[in-house]
Amino acid sequence: MKKTAIGLATAACLMLAGAAQANEKLLQASGCTACHSVDKKLIGPSLKDVATKYRGKKGAEAALNKKVKAGGKGVWGDIPMTPNSHVKDEDIKTLVQWILELK
Repeated sequence: MKKTAIGLATAACLMLAGAAQANEKLLQASGCTACHSVDKKLIGPSLKDVATKYRGKKGAEAALNKKVKAGGKGVWGDIPMTPNSHVKDEDIKTLVQWILELK
């Protein structure tokens, strides 16, 4: 029984690590890393800063999905975020959900 629990815990950790790597690859493939880093400000805010600002706020996920797709300006300063109309809606949703879970 104990070995089974350890095995399940290990499998869960590997799946989470794999999901994080897949989302980072999706982040790169979508062009997000040209302006954003997970833990450092580049042109735009770090994704961890975005998560901290929006996590737990009502409507945050929908608002961020829209912002990523359409672009915007003013929330993080004067540098605008360009629209990402080339990124599939389901990919944006996946990325926004992942970003909001970053700690």
